[in-house]
Amino acid sequence: MLLFAGVGLASIRVKKDTTDDYLVAGRGMHPALAALSAVSTWNSGYMFIGAIGFTYVMGYNVIWLAIASTLGQLVAWMWLYKFIQEEGHKRNVRSLSSLVGDKAGSPEAKLAAVLSVLFLSIYAAAQLTSGGKALLVMMGWSELVGILIGFVLVVAYCYAGGIRASIWTDAIQSCVMIVGSMILCWIALGEVGGFSGMNSGLESQDTALTNIMPPDLMFGISMWVFAFFLGGIAVAGQPQVVSRVMTLGSEKDRKQAMIWFFVWQTPFIILMTFVGLASRVLFPKADDFDPELGLPMLAMDTMPAIGIGMILASIFAATMSTADSQVLACTAAITDDIKPEWREDHKTTKKVTLVVAAFATAISIGGLYVPGGDSVFKLVVLAVYGLGSIFVPLLVIRWMGYKPDSTHSIVMMSSAFIAVIAWSMLPAIMGWKSVSSADGIFPSVPGMGAAFAAHFIMSAMRTPDVSSLGRYNWPDRKKVGTFAAAIIIPFAGFEATYLATAPDSSSSVAMGGVGDYSVEGTYSYHILADDSTYVNDGDTADIMTNSDAAGDEINGKNIVGVRATLTFTDDETQTGVPCNFAQPPQDDDVSGNMMHSGLEQSSATQSGDSITLEWHDSSIVGTTVSNMSESEIRMMLDGLFGIGEHSLGISVNVNTGGGPGCQSNDDGEEVAYTIELISLEYTIEMVS
Repeated sequence: MLLFAGVGLASIRVKKDTTDDYLVAGRGMHPALAALSAVSTWNSGYMFIGAIGFTYVMGYNVIWLAIASTLGQLVAWMWLYKFIQEEGHKRNVRSLSSLVGDKAGSPEAKLAAVLSVLFLSIYAAAQLTSGGKALLVMMGWSELVGILIGFVLVVAYCYAGGIRASIWTDAIQSCVMIVGSMILCWIALGEVGGFSGMNSGLESQDTALTNIMPPDLMFGISMWVFAFFLGGIAVAGQPQVVSRVMTLGSEKDRKQAMIWFFVWQTPFIILMTFVGLASRVLFPKADDFDPELGLPMLAMDTMPAIGIGMILASIFAATMSTADSQVLACTAAITDDIKPEWREDHKTTKKVTLVVAAFATAISIGGLYVPGGDSVFKLVVLAVYGLGSIFVPLLVIRWMGYKPDSTHSIVMMSSAFIAVIAWSMLPAIMGWKSVSSADGIFPSVPGMGAAFAAHFIMSAMRTPDVSSLGRYNWPDRKKVGTFAAAIIIPFAGFEATYLATAPDSSSSVAMGGVGDYSVEGTYSYHILADDSTYVNDGDTADIMTNSDAAGDEINGKNIVGVRATLTFTDDETQTGVPCNFAQPPQDDDVSGNMMHSGLEQSSATQSGDSITLEWHDSSIVGTTVSNMSESEIRMMLDGLFGIGEHSLGISVNVNTGGGPGCQSNDDGEEVAYTIELISLEYTIEMVS
């Protein structure tokens, strides 16, 4: 983290005290640096926290998000970014909000700037929340402390060198992201028994997790996937990413940056997908488990201290460098469009940066006290799809050559904003089922759909003599019919395939519903430590061991507990003739305390007894369970812990016999101990 901070602060040496250098680095950034910065800014803490949580929940069908989103991003880089770069240079604009208006400070640019600040602040708040969650798991600090530390670092980055500091730190951080994700993926796959172990582990929890078709989609699969595609195109509507494109000097630079972007991002997405799937195997679903903590918990349980530090630095640096990019994008929108008179006032620009950072921090802190408000995935989806819905339709029609006036642009943006907010929030306000969750449609479809609908309606009403497609004309009916058939037929086939192959979460294909089930299981034990130690009277011997000691034996196993078996023989000696008539040697009091991942079990023991620490419901094994669903039973039997360190405390209190003339000697006890992980293989069968 000090390296990232140092790189950012080093930008002071080459910066110029001008607003143009502060916001677009003088439009002379190297393509590789701009591309790597775009990768880390676009993926940010979302990929480490939010996307891991989504992969944890969805399983294999998350592949649709990866493929469709990547295709959408490719479209954005090939066409929309080319238009953005050309317009930015030609009109000398530094913000996306200026680009969608006829001029900086126009009414539509002001509205675009206000909406940018709103959604970007939410986006920045998601980054601060990501950093807070990482520090919560890895350092034990509260999320609030992590958020406040993030605020300080964001302001420091921004003040140090503006967009240049952000890009430099992003580029270094992208390299660390790739290296860290490769190491973590390798370790995670090893922990679950490779790809086969991961597959069997997921299938044992829920067969729907290993099906590429998601279960029970509300609106079918076509629109579900199309929302991800539009989400990828929405990268062209993200001011903090577009600002990287605006730092490039030529068309050749943009093409080189595009290649760098996809070469770097694609393996990162693949690696993070495997990490998310492995985290589901290692930390089965439970009511009190936050899926977004999967990656930091995985790192904590499987990596050495230096690896944990690297992952923490990657997450925190990713979130902070992205947050500062978003804060700078807000600053550009405010100073260029909302208050154009501040455009060349460098000191005022920095004050605006401070205020925006404070606003984003307030949103992040407020989310801690709202149910679901600290979900990084939900915050990012709202912000990304909100920004994409506002900007992308306007960019598309301008790219086609249509020149909307202020009223036209304002109606399009307002329609998109209302649709995104209504689609995302109205069901929750009204107490209805959410339509924007994982089984619904993300708000990119209603948002962009509303904007384009507004465009075509406004065009027909206000400028009927001008083609709504700009420099292109509408095709004749025959071509329209051919085009519609080319779309409808594949979509219909896609939907038919989905209906035939998708699992139903309420059917026996996925998991059984509520009923009576016979539960049978077999326990196995895996030795972690087998040794002895001498414990003096009144002392406690602490023994530490790690699940790594069991080796590959536990890969893919359902670890449900740990036990320590203690054996000892009292070694009290007595001397003196009266000992024949005195109290005989007395057994010492020996107790054990087993600890793992915040769980603890203590008990006094006799020789040969065990202290068992469990995190499953062993009482239902070998019984018939009534009025429960299969998924509920699995949650009771699946282990949530087991990987990582285990500690055993052995305490001894000496008891002596003897009497007058009979001397007893007993300084402690030699205690042999065996520490074993407990795994459970079980079967669940419905009782007819």
